[in-house]
Amino acid sequence: MQLKSPRSITGQLSLATCGLLQAVAPTAHAESEWQIDSAVMIYSESDGRVNALEPVVNAAREIGQDETINLKLVLDALTGATPNGANPSPNPQTFTSPSGSGAYTINANEDPLDDTFHDTRVSMSADWEQPVFDEYSRMILGGNISKEFDYMSLGASISLLRDFNQRNTTASIALGVNSDTITPVGDIPIPLAHMQILENDSNRNGGSDNKSITDVMFGLTQVIDRNTLMQFNLGFSSTSGYQNDPYKIVTIVDDVTGLPIADTATDRPYVYESRPDSRSRQTFFWKTVHHLTEDTINFSYRYYTDDWDVNSHTLDLHYRYELGGNSYLEPHVRYYTQTAAEFFTHGLTATELASTQYASADYRLGEFNSTTLGLKYATPLGKTSEFSVRGEIITQAHNDVAVPTGYEATGLDLSPDLTAVVLQLGYSFKW
Repeated sequence: MQLKSPRSITGQLSLATCGLLQAVAPTAHAESEWQIDSAVMIYSESDGRVNALEPVVNAAREIGQDETINLKLVLDALTGATPNGANPSPNPQTFTSPSGSGAYTINANEDPLDDTFHDTRVSMSADWEQPVFDEYSRMILGGNISKEFDYMSLGASISLLRDFNQRNTTASIALGVNSDTITPVGDIPIPLAHMQILENDSNRNGGSDNKSITDVMFGLTQVIDRNTLMQFNLGFSSTSGYQNDPYKIVTIVDDVTGLPIADTATDRPYVYESRPDSRSRQTFFWKTVHHLTEDTINFSYRYYTDDWDVNSHTLDLHYRYELGGNSYLEPHVRYYTQTAAEFFTHGLTATELASTQYASADYRLGEFNSTTLGLKYATPLGKTSEFSVRGEIITQAHNDVAVPTGYEATGLDLSPDLTAVVLQLGYSFKW
């Protein structure tokens, strides 16, 4: 199961505008030193769901005249339980494990969570920034590799940046490509095929599949005055190939009550999800950084849309409050809202299953709102090092589709809300 998307070219363009951002928040760099930024993040969801531990190390250094290299290593370890996509039921439910050789049972009136869920990831990336053409142009070459036990991703990117207007304006264009291979436990399930009783693998279609991603980004960064900077990005992305989550299922429900139907002699009342094998995305991003007399305001807005009918808006605000002695507090507020994919559903009747091409009950494709409240504290430990601690609370509220009559009587929640907490410890130093 893919933990995270490979690092996109958006991150590269953000790195490329650091020179302009330093006009707002200056930082000194020595050519002969590495700038090391390290952090450990702990993430925990409510109700015994996913827990994550993620250490990150980022190292940057000037290696020549106006040349910089940036290296990053990320490790992820996830445990806990994750929704498998099925609906809760007033009766106990039994699910065949992804391998097909085992089963697990969910008690009546409980959310169907797969407690066999676990995953690890190792991700490495590198960027090389150097002048090109003349002193006003730069190029960034990037590469990344990410490996999980059932997922492999390889990517490469190139960004071109050009300074104008006495270096107060930067125009940029970036291209990124990724090639991913999915090798799920138990092999690739046939879309909309029934989950079968143990040791029956006739609903499988090969041991692996692939997808490719192409990203194009256009950017413009403008210094408004000595204290204000704005950045605009316009992105286009195209994905083709296997895009299902091989571990997510959809419940087969009764035509009248909308409750799960009963097992048969060979099949359980669930089918594996099916998503289109192509996806086109467009994004617009606007960011403003304003330096007050001492403090700094950082605000951004992102609009996202795709041909799966998912549309989202993201508002993000950071306020850096200087405490003196280079220590600071940074409150953080983020609001996210998303519409549901056109094929998102909480269940299929037998009639709908016979006529449906795509269906998914993955809550990440549903309609929901998310709010993040956080606070970061950072303080220097010397002339060239800094310690920081960040805490955040994330709440996610789902907006349900029409609730079937059978669920109105049971009071079961098809899309329970979610709360998660994040704790991150960071240490930065020169070496």
